[in-house]
Amino acid sequence: LLSYLSFLCRYFRWWYKKTRIEKKSAFIDLLCAVPLQQIYGCPLGGIGGGTITRGWRGEFCRWQLNPGLYHYETVIADQFTVCLRCKGQTVYQQVLSVERPSTLQGWNWGYCGHYAFYHALYPRAWTVYELPGQNVVLTCRQVSPVIPHDYKDSSLPVGVFIWEVENGRDEDVDVSIMFSLQNGTGTKEDRSGGHWNEPFSFEKEGERVAGVLLHHCTRVNPFTFAISAREKAGTGVTHLTAFNPTGSGREVWQDLLQDGKLDSPAGKSSPTEKGEVTAAAVCASCRVPAHGHRTLELALAWDMPRIHFGSKEKLHLRRYTRFFGSGGDAAPALSHHALTHYEEWEKKIEEWQKPILENSQLPSWYKSALFNELYFMTDGGTIWVELSPDCCAEDLQGPAGAGLSHLLPVLREYGRFAYLEGQEYRMYNTYDVHFYASFALVMLWPKLQISLQYDIAVTVVNEDVQPRQYLMCGQTAQVKLKNVVPHDIGDPDDEPWQRVNAYLMHDTADWKDLNLKFVLQVYRDYCLTHDSLYLRDMWPVCQAVMESELKFDTDNDGLIENGGFADQTYDAWVVNGASAYCGGLWLAAVCTMCKMAEVLGDAEIQQKYTDILSRGKEAFERMLWNGKYYNYDSSGSDTSISIMSDQCAGQWFLGACGLDQGEFEVFPKSHVVSALKTIFEKNVMSFAGGTMGAVNGMRPDGVPDTSSVQSNEVWIGVVYALAATMIQEGLVEEGFRTAEGCYRTVWERLGMAFQTPEAYREKKVYRSLAYMRPLSIWSMQLALERRAGRSPAPPQPPQVPIHP
Repeated sequence: LLSYLSFLCRYFRWWYKKTRIEKKSAFIDLLCAVPLQQIYGCPLGGIGGGTITRGWRGEFCRWQLNPGLYHYETVIADQFTVCLRCKGQTVYQQVLSVERPSTLQGWNWGYCGHYAFYHALYPRAWTVYELPGQNVVLTCRQVSPVIPHDYKDSSLPVGVFIWEVENGRDEDVDVSIMFSLQNGTGTKEDRSGGHWNEPFSFEKEGERVAGVLLHHCTRVNPFTFAISAREKAGTGVTHLTAFNPTGSGREVWQDLLQDGKLDSPAGKSSPTEKGEVTAAAVCASCRVPAHGHRTLELALAWDMPRIHFGSKEKLHLRRYTRFFGSGGDAAPALSHHALTHYEEWEKKIEEWQKPILENSQLPSWYKSALFNELYFMTDGGTIWVELSPDCCAEDLQGPAGAGLSHLLPVLREYGRFAYLEGQEYRMYNTYDVHFYASFALVMLWPKLQISLQYDIAVTVVNEDVQPRQYLMCGQTAQVKLKNVVPHDIGDPDDEPWQRVNAYLMHDTADWKDLNLKFVLQVYRDYCLTHDSLYLRDMWPVCQAVMESELKFDTDNDGLIENGGFADQTYDAWVVNGASAYCGGLWLAAVCTMCKMAEVLGDAEIQQKYTDILSRGKEAFERMLWNGKYYNYDSSGSDTSISIMSDQCAGQWFLGACGLDQGEFEVFPKSHVVSALKTIFEKNVMSFAGGTMGAVNGMRPDGVPDTSSVQSNEVWIGVVYALAATMIQEGLVEEGFRTAEGCYRTVWERLGMAFQTPEAYREKKVYRSLAYMRPLSIWSMQLALERRAGRSPAPPQPPQVPIHP
């Protein structure tokens, strides 16, 4: 209790200095958690250019334009409005929103939600409006360019809204869709003055789009919004350059009501005065014949090409600037590209998703979870930046010189990628968690996983000798040791890549899992990509981190020991001595070292780790196997016989690499299956009636382990990994049942769509909304593909040894 109170005092002093004196936000804010809002739908935008999340009721409500920093605000002026006209008279005009706000009261609000339906299958969403009494149905299809193995269009900061209009009347109807947008994201910056709007049109290869640019002229990270529509035969596009979104809005409403069009004034608006807010609107109109169908296409683009992180020390260019320039004038071209390429995007998205969606053996909830959990790939505070043209290998390698021959070519071609541990846990590429989430990256955008690994490899061989105090223990130690994998690559409110390890809770230099997770990912990546250049570059780094890890084998029995504190990803769950989690990861990493040495023809290293593996396997079984499952640890404490849901994490990764049988079998198959069946019986079915996934720790008598704040939580990403392990071992039905509990709890019972948390407890307590780890669901897909024989075969050793 005293140590916990000491931690709270240290944390509060640090929090006060950071938030009240330095005027920065805390990387983990234990005092001001983000409140749960059960409103979110599918986010807009590609990878790394910022995101704008729309709610399932159509609102624009979560903003991440400044990299890694979130603002949760519904901007009421950001709306779609429909106008229907018959025989020259407006018969219906309605904001397509259930809201009844205190501003813009000259508009017709309060659409009846009974007549609207929302569906999302990321990166697309559909909202159907059955306009009451009108015999007209609108379907808005929202599309973002999130396309596997695409490294161009997937980086674009755009979203497209395709409005399908079905006219059930016996007469023609003129239909207009107006898209209004405030200049800003609902922050105080909207009122800082100097913002202005202007109309634009952009024509290329016979295709023309038109709309309004909203220039948001902040001192740091200025940007431009573009709202636009596609002009084509039978479709007219009109606009309103500026209006006051804090007033009644009556002039806008009457303008549209009069003829179903906007006035389209020429010229720029005046810059806003301080305290003033401005907005704009674009309108697409067409005539829909009786019992006919027509389509209106609108888009939202945002151009923030040149960014600074919180320290404002370095200028970074976003990935999309490679294709659209960094001058801040790309919004018209981005809009045109989106409106003329979205059909191609949808074709690729459908080709990717269709085999899974049409597989009748897969449950519907799984299909929803698999694709919708991918929202975090873009909406995880994600950043994707270009390497500076004048950057050289020496700049990247650091003082120690990493010796990575393909580092520069990889980062030059594919840029640098980072995503947050969670929207509330603001650290980029948190590595112990990325270990789980990395399956989504390596399966869908493998070059980004390779790039991320190169960045980690560079930090491994370098150190940061600056001292700092760690909040949990109060001790002082240097920020980063040499030949140790970092916890993360930095805080977006500081300077990521340059200053790593934003995590101040523990000194992670003595964590037991980080080095092992690097080695396991290297071999897993090689198995799935067959990239031998990558393997050759990473081999010396793997040797360095494993050599560093060997110091944790204090008794030389081939098995590492935990240090009696929370020294791994379960950073509040103490583990002492040999452990199922870290010991299993260690043996799996040793096994992959043997395999990589074989592939690379390094006989000496192969023999070294073969010997360690032989001793370690014997020690692991002797110290931890109890006849039914692997004990939590070997300490002999009251909790050492707890059943840990994640005890087979090493086997999970070995199975993903095809190293789970034959000469490379590390854990006896019968023991693995017995452990998984025990977990299913105890952690899954004896917890919440089998309806909430697997609790992290369970006592043998079927009562959750309450020895720590984490042992009686359910970690959704861990559960998906556990389900994948079950599927790999032939327990397919149990795997789906286990994972289904998490999906039903998060997406249905708790209303946490598009904000899956790290953890929850049985009694509806949750922690850390919008978290990275649940992307591990893609390991379930890999396990299913392996069973069906559709995944890449593990690479075979070359006939001629490759020497590093």
